[in-house]
This record gives sequence, C-alpha cells and structure tokens, in this order.
Amino acid sequence: MEIQSLAIQIQWLFILAIPVACISWTVTHEEVFKEPREFCIKLSKESGSIFKRKFFYLFTCEYCFSHYISLGTLLLTGYKLLLTDWRGYVVSGFSLVWVANMYIAIFSLLRFGIKKEKIDISLKEQFIQEK
Repeated sequence: MEIQSLAIQIQWLFILAIPVACISWTVTHEEVFKEPREFCIKLSKESGSIFKRKFFYLFTCEYCFSHYISLGTLLLTGYKLLLTDWRGYVVSGFSLVWVANMYIAIFSLLRFGIKKEKIDISLKEQFIQEK
C-alpha cells in the first residue's frame, strides 16, 4: 500500500471526523432517535447484567458511541494515520474519536448559545408586552 503524505492523512482525519460526529450526535441527541434512545437508557439502568447495561449505555453517550462509529469508518475506508500496519489503525482510530468529539463539543456550545439567545429574546418580548 502506498503511504500518503502527512498533509493528506491529516485532511482525511478532519474530513472523516465530520460524519463520525454527525452520526454520534444524531443517534444520542436528536428527536428522530428519541424512542430507541429512551429504550436504551431504560435498559442501561435496569438490566441485570453489567454487559447489557454497558452495551445499551453506548447508544446514549456521544463519546462512547463515537468509538464504534469511528471503528466502522476505519473498516469502511481503510484509513490509517502515520503507520501502514495495524498500528496505523490504532493511531487513526483514537485520533478520529478525538477530532469528532471536538466537533461535537463545538456544535454543542453553538447550540447552547443559540438556545440561550432564543430564551433571552422570548423573555425580553414578554417583558415588553407586559408594559
């Protein structure tokens, strides 16, 4: 296998992290997966075996879930970072998780800021209407 330049490998890292972050966030936070997520939350708290609790918990935590999405991404793309053997998969896997979670953190902060602004505007509008 031909080794790519470090610049190309880094570009791939930042691009591949986008769908990892998107899928991880959507499954663990968005309304479209609300019912399955609530089912997983229930089982992660009430299941008898620790294996079942941990298995179902991974669908409720974007950080945990991003590890599995990253693994799937690596299997689909064959992406390796720095090294061409199995160690390249290890390095790329953890790097992909880290970058994806930085994207998730930025997105979360932006969403929080937007939500806060909407609430502030709504409170100001109520205040004006009451006068």
